[in-house]
Amino acid sequence: MRLFLLFAFLLPCSLFAQTIKGKIFGQTPTGNEILPGATLSLVGTIQGVASNEFGVFEINVPATADRRLVVSFLGFKTDTIAIGERTYFSVYLSPDSKNLEAATVVAQQGGSFISALQGIKVEVINQKELTKAACCDLAGCFETQGSIQAQTTNLLLNSKELRILGLSGVYNQILVDGMPMILGSSFTYGISSIPGTLVDQIFVAKGANSVLQGFESISGQVNVVLKEPKPDQEKFLFNAYLNSFGEKHLNANFSTLLGKNWKSLSSVHLVQPAGKRDRDEDTFLDLPMLTRLAVYQKFTLGDEQSLGWSSKIGLRFLDEKRIGGQTSFNADQDSGSNQVYGQTVHYQQPELYTKTGYRFSPQSKISLIASTFQHRQSAWFGVTQYEAKHLNAYANVQYEQQWAQKHDLKIGLSYRHLNLDEKIRFSNNTLQRTFDGDYLRQERTPGLFAENVFVFDRMSIITGARVDHHRQFGWQFVPRFTLRYNAGDATVIRANVGRGLRSVNLFTENISLLISSRDIQFAEPLELEKAWNTGFNLTHTATWKKVVASFSMDLYHTRFQNQIFPDYDSDPGLAIIQNFRGVSISNGFQLDAKFNVASVLEAKFAYNFLDVYRRNGEQKIQLPFNAKHRLMAAFSYEPKNKQWHFDVNVHWLGLQRLPDTQTLPENFQQPGFSRAYSVSNTQFTKVWKKLDLYTGCENLFDFRQIRPIINWENPFGEYFDTAFAWGPTRGREFYLGMRLRL
Repeated sequence: MRLFLLFAFLLPCSLFAQTIKGKIFGQTPTGNEILPGATLSLVGTIQGVASNEFGVFEINVPATADRRLVVSFLGFKTDTIAIGERTYFSVYLSPDSKNLEAATVVAQQGGSFISALQGIKVEVINQKELTKAACCDLAGCFETQGSIQAQTTNLLLNSKELRILGLSGVYNQILVDGMPMILGSSFTYGISSIPGTLVDQIFVAKGANSVLQGFESISGQVNVVLKEPKPDQEKFLFNAYLNSFGEKHLNANFSTLLGKNWKSLSSVHLVQPAGKRDRDEDTFLDLPMLTRLAVYQKFTLGDEQSLGWSSKIGLRFLDEKRIGGQTSFNADQDSGSNQVYGQTVHYQQPELYTKTGYRFSPQSKISLIASTFQHRQSAWFGVTQYEAKHLNAYANVQYEQQWAQKHDLKIGLSYRHLNLDEKIRFSNNTLQRTFDGDYLRQERTPGLFAENVFVFDRMSIITGARVDHHRQFGWQFVPRFTLRYNAGDATVIRANVGRGLRSVNLFTENISLLISSRDIQFAEPLELEKAWNTGFNLTHTATWKKVVASFSMDLYHTRFQNQIFPDYDSDPGLAIIQNFRGVSISNGFQLDAKFNVASVLEAKFAYNFLDVYRRNGEQKIQLPFNAKHRLMAAFSYEPKNKQWHFDVNVHWLGLQRLPDTQTLPENFQQPGFSRAYSVSNTQFTKVWKKLDLYTGCENLFDFRQIRPIINWENPFGEYFDTAFAWGPTRGREFYLGMRLRL
């Protein structure tokens, strides 16, 4: 029955025209440059489109039309192309000798934008946007965005997660080059391990969208696309960064040709620790001592759009150590001690992934998408020892077929393997906690999926579904549906609905369980988390003389059928773990506005309203550490000579509910809500042909939450808790950096 529903959900509707896709390039004195905003029109009609910020276009060609395409861009010769039976084109325009200057200066890409070609609303962040902030790692790449919030999960080791729609980061799926590489034991520190200098683009989609990569995404999906080897454009990149705390980052990328068809990108990422700092004099370090080495290698063969074989192979080895705790803590001598409190984590993670495919024709191809990693971690959280070994593997065989000249069907098989072995020990157990022991999780999950994109004149529909067999919970069916409607030349309406589900990795996804002095009570066997997500989006663009504006409105509703989270409110000495099958809801509303004035000034504004709660009887309980109201503003000025740019972003967060502490002794009780606060960040960048120098300040006005640790005077006592950080704790940070390109 499930298989019948799966394929019935994907039956074709009708056909109207052929869809032509491609990319526009301009031949300039410095090489081939993409041409965003190039115009394309069909001969003999008024139908036309413009290429997006990546020079990519998509146009529908009616069966009765003259099958010739006119391509034009200021400063380049207009070209007319015969379409024939082809469906993909790479178009190269030659410079117009009458306007050589215009051909030399190619229109610049916007740093971030909403993809006009996606049926799903996808926010794209590219390299230009990433240069507007320090962006040392992935967690710092969203300073100028309103959709994602980087949230601290462990104050002492500075681990972070990415929240979408106000929900925990475990509910959005994070992909690296389309692969599920940040999950399980790699979730806790994974988003901080990818340097910004290695990132090419980031694609952010809210809600339950595509089924191709699995069933986990509930609140959204973040796909981090790493740089491709391009020895003809950027053969060598060197980046150095130093902040006022003394932390140092060094990054180097090197691209080269390997024989006739293969290309290679080699990358090294190195972090050296900051000095010890305790500004609020609570005897605890304001930031951890971080040491990291990451070596990355990518090989590419051919082009996915060309006939025959194409391949991408990525390899990475990561070695990281973090040390936090009291200023007198010595990791070599005091780990596990009940005299000096400290936290240490050391992990190593080798990774391998590939996307290898064979294109039979412009309309069909088959691909193997596979990845694996092994994570080994050894950690101390005070007197709690935690060790983990995690082997993860993923494979996806996918066939893609364009049918009726314009619709796209993708169908395939997937397999997931997870083996997570965790050990918890106490070197001292005066608190009489009971959750020490061995925890073993094994999952073997085969699946079948299909997704179809139906393209009509003004509308596109994406229907997708998958069936997976979970080792413990049996067959699971996940359907998803997306609609895009072009309400006019400048207005797009999107709507989506879908189901998501996931199994819980309790300790890696709730690291505070290992840090707190609380005991853990497992009230019942844990089941799959399940939720439905519904979303609506409206985008509109407008132009007034030298001003280009874009507006976006989002409405998303997430309703859980089952959710698992530690209950810290019922008993101050316990974290109760159980299934919650009652009402648990996230309502998210977001407004965005972006203005580009005369191609030199850009201003972005975002407002978020997040109502995230569960009901306990008649009582409505807001999710803690989640601001119901958030504002973001970002400004960027870059003169037309492109020799420098100045960037500012400001974030304001409203009140956040804090966990209930009224049953604690009076001197340890916390207010029910945090303060509202704002954080401002600035950066100035000087640009030469091959060198950028940048300097900036994060948290310009030095807002700090003072002494966020409860009972810091007695870190081995029963009321010690580091999980009450609701704002910045380390204050103003200056930094200086350089980027050298050859």
